[in-house]
Amino acid sequence: MKRLILLLPLAIFLGVALFLYRGLFLNPSELPSALIGKPLPEFALASLEEPARTLGTADFEGPALVNVWATWCPTCRAEHEMLNRLAEQGVAVYGVNYKDNGEAARRWLIELGNPYRLNVEDPQGSLGFNLGVYGAPETFLVDKNGIIRHKYVGAIDESVWRQQLAPLYQELVDEVKP
Repeated sequence: MKRLILLLPLAIFLGVALFLYRGLFLNPSELPSALIGKPLPEFALASLEEPARTLGTADFEGPALVNVWATWCPTCRAEHEMLNRLAEQGVAVYGVNYKDNGEAARRWLIELGNPYRLNVEDPQGSLGFNLGVYGAPETFLVDKNGIIRHKYVGAIDESVWRQQLAPLYQELVDEVKP
């Protein structure tokens, strides 16, 4: 019995080590989302460009990318040029300015270009919380009915777009075509 008690710390250590070792091989851009297959959460937030105007869920018409971004996020800056290119190609991109300063965000869009059809201010992070956002950038792929079909964590670059998101976006666009 004493031997079993002495081996208990070793067994616990090995269990924790195995759990941590498994984590080394997980892809951080594939964080699970409980919202896949569910509607975009209801919201009523101020428009970033027109603060007197309130935008809601119905204003984000899919198929579209809903991009969570902020000026304090260096990865968002790296991603921004790609979002501009996607918007120029006709991809619908909506923005959620997450836990940010509205004035700084408006300056950013003037300086770097505005890829967003509409953009909401989420200064307290309430919409981000309802979306299950861990940080910025995060992008949600939403279908024509406002159902979240995919979540991508991290910056969208040419490779991510071509290999992962473009095929999914095209499927959603094709669903809308008669």
